[in-house]
Amino acid sequence: MKKTLLASLLLACAAQAWADTPNHAQAVPGEAAVKAAKYAVTTYRTAVVDTLAKLVSYNTVANPDLPSDRDPVHIAFKNALKTEAERLGFDVADHGWVVVIGMGSSEERVGIVTHGDVQPVDPSKWKKSPFVLDRTSEPGKLLARGAEDDKGPIATALYAMKSLKDQQLPLSKRIELYVYMGEESNWEPLVEFLKTHEPPQMNITLDAEYPAVVAEKASGTIAVTLPKAGAAVPGAGEPHIAAFAGGFFNSQIPEDASAVVANATPALEAQVKARGARQDGMRYEFEWQGSDLHVRARGVSAHSSKPEDGVNAVSMLADALAVRTWPDSPEGAMVNFLNEMVGTGIYGEKFGNIAYRDSFMGPMTVAPTVIRQRADGIEVSLNLRRPQGKSIEQLTNEVNAALAQWQGRNLPLSNIVVRTGEPWVRKDAPQLPVLMNVFSYFTGIKDPKPIAIGGGTNSRLFPNAVSFGPAMPGKVYTGHSEHEFITLKQLHLNLQMYTAVLAELAK
Repeated sequence: MKKTLLASLLLACAAQAWADTPNHAQAVPGEAAVKAAKYAVTTYRTAVVDTLAKLVSYNTVANPDLPSDRDPVHIAFKNALKTEAERLGFDVADHGWVVVIGMGSSEERVGIVTHGDVQPVDPSKWKKSPFVLDRTSEPGKLLARGAEDDKGPIATALYAMKSLKDQQLPLSKRIELYVYMGEESNWEPLVEFLKTHEPPQMNITLDAEYPAVVAEKASGTIAVTLPKAGAAVPGAGEPHIAAFAGGFFNSQIPEDASAVVANATPALEAQVKARGARQDGMRYEFEWQGSDLHVRARGVSAHSSKPEDGVNAVSMLADALAVRTWPDSPEGAMVNFLNEMVGTGIYGEKFGNIAYRDSFMGPMTVAPTVIRQRADGIEVSLNLRRPQGKSIEQLTNEVNAALAQWQGRNLPLSNIVVRTGEPWVRKDAPQLPVLMNVFSYFTGIKDPKPIAIGGGTNSRLFPNAVSFGPAMPGKVYTGHSEHEFITLKQLHLNLQMYTAVLAELAK
């Protein structure tokens, strides 16, 4: 614990250090960088939107039965991307899972790391197709899957590079844009690629938040099954949970959940309605089918690394049903388990002793994301985002101890999975002063400092890499949600900042 405390203090000091260096807080981007940035937003304010529209038109969700380099839709997306890049005057190399778009010929290089794959999407929740850039439904917003995560950044990076080319800035470094096609599903091909491909010496990842991300929590999973074997059989006419479902994919805070209460009564319905009515941000629908009460819950989806941005329909529905302890059918036991071990909080406070926080990276978050029906029972997956401060062994032991205590009080669990990785930190990125100065100049935000996030990006795999946007601090990140968008204002601001940063780093 002394080592982790020391690491946290060192990281916090590193995040502060650049601002304490003389003139850093007052520094501004060079005149050429500012000129190029203004040129970019004046010249390409429409073209960048049109290119984004082309990129989001491809449904680049991972196909579990077909790797990206053999997926016809992914290949079509890459061909469209290559056509755009060549039209803008760049060289292109297609490495299968990775496309590298380059400008310049120096051995010294600056890398821009992005990804072209996107998360799954429920088209029924969108006003228009999620794969058509919706420019009109909500004025000022550009809605589509990938608009923020991560095709918006690809489009802006292309026109940032084009603006530098147009301005004929005397750059001493080659600029390379990396577009990886498996960030949302499978990092292994990128790991293998980087074993034989030498990446740029300095990199920025456009897949997170401003001002700059120098630390990322580790993602993890706790999965348990409430089994059919040994489950209680409700008595004749006894109210019980006959069905419970919710969630879409593991890195999304679930927006939808549903339950069926068998042998319900009007009085029981009134209790559930009253409890649900006290929950902020939730909507419920109730329908009777004979003596069965069907309950549908609607919350707000969000990236699972930021559960505070969503309203978890699974947690909230379980809480609405907490008007009694339910008979231990698999579904009833699931509701009981969620209420006793998770509740409606997001920090794992009810889950034994697992809750903790780091002074720089913040608290661990714990969120149920998907309920799955299995042949042997019903499974819940809890998504963890954990900071430094505990070892994998310690956290795993604490999770298992909490599960053992619950089983001792209730019924045995099966198919228990406890899995997590290591948090990531970058203490000494040399480009931080440039990123902070550019961000401060174009946003007017004084004295910005590097931050930590709950998500994980490909910054972990590239040398001297930190994330720089595309989301503003204090704003809800819409990637992974069923209402993904980027505002036109933010797209243009990003274009200016990316142009200025590349001008400064590659000069």
